[in-house]
Amino acid sequence: MKPFDAAGLRADYEAALVEPWSPYFGAAALLLAVLALMLSGEFWGVFGGIKLWGDWFNHLIGLDGPLGIAAPDSPLMHRLSLMNIALILGAFTAALLSRQFRFSRPPALEFVWGAAGGSLMGIGAVLAGGCTVGAFLVPTLHASPSGFVMLVGLMVGAVIGLKLLMWTLEHVTWGTRAPLPKPVPPAALRAYPWIALAVVAGIVWWATAWFGSADDRLAARAIIVLAGFAIGFVMHRSRFCVARAVREPFMTAEGDMTKAVILMLAAGIPLASLVFQAELLDPYLGIPPRFWLGSLAGGVVFGVGMVFAGGCGTGSLWRVGEGHLKLWVAVFCFAWVGSVAGALFGRAGWTVSEMNLDMLEESPLGIQTFFPALLDGWGWTYLACGAGLLLWYLLVRYNESTEQFTVV
Repeated sequence: MKPFDAAGLRADYEAALVEPWSPYFGAAALLLAVLALMLSGEFWGVFGGIKLWGDWFNHLIGLDGPLGIAAPDSPLMHRLSLMNIALILGAFTAALLSRQFRFSRPPALEFVWGAAGGSLMGIGAVLAGGCTVGAFLVPTLHASPSGFVMLVGLMVGAVIGLKLLMWTLEHVTWGTRAPLPKPVPPAALRAYPWIALAVVAGIVWWATAWFGSADDRLAARAIIVLAGFAIGFVMHRSRFCVARAVREPFMTAEGDMTKAVILMLAAGIPLASLVFQAELLDPYLGIPPRFWLGSLAGGVVFGVGMVFAGGCGTGSLWRVGEGHLKLWVAVFCFAWVGSVAGALFGRAGWTVSEMNLDMLEESPLGIQTFFPALLDGWGWTYLACGAGLLLWYLLVRYNESTEQFTVV
């Protein structure tokens, strides 16, 4: 019998938890987590939780009264805030296991870009009724044309953002020198996996305790803790980011992340339709009343912001979990400006929603739209959604070969 070789264990560890996962594997794993949420009667969201953090900050500095912001819910009880917190912990755990966690200090100018980008994302998310998750991915999975309109806005915004970013690189010299990186002590690197295991144990205990609680609200939140943690872990390991999927074809002509998102949606739309047809989840819960004006305008503003911030809503959150300080600034401004913009736009009546005669939400920026209702069934819905995704894929594939649409 051959002696046990620990080198094999180390090789497997490196392959599974250190080497980056394929974006296609990440997309598939992410879809499973999202479908698990849907089967439990929940849906994925991000901006509502981030905006709650901004509401809390405005409450702490005394702006909630002048802005007319109601007393915010607890960050641990608010469904989307809890999901975001769990997402950050999942990404933090993945960064520890891969020994990639470190406080990354970018040049000073990038902090300015992070603040500006996060602020624009906050404004865009209010206009669109969500970020790249709540106004694009989820509505598209829920077979709403508002998701496709948001995608068009994101593309236009990404092109504008890249052109503006290139202009700043050519004309702004202040704050472009990166500080010297501080190495992580070897003892800390050796401790990282053990800290990660402690976090995993804490998450399991947290979810188990809540699931067994007599409080129905806590019991319902247990699946959110687990799903959010899994989403953050998967996104970090696969470097999954919708901002990258939208931006990269115009920047480098690279399309792997874009095609992974397309694959996720192509598989997810028919699977989600089974959930809706079984009446396990109301599809309108994940569709903002923003078709078409809010989806398009918000997508453009958000698209510009995500280029400067270096990530979208979820992409920023999982980078916070790995210690990227620029994204800490971006998320703070995303939350604060999103809260302020939400209050001001609501006071102006732009985002105020009410039920119409069809019992659908509508606002001055648009209405809720659902392809099966518009096209009288799922048959034409599959064709319409499939045609939209196929067109996106063909444009990306053509650009990979020709670089026709690159702007930098």
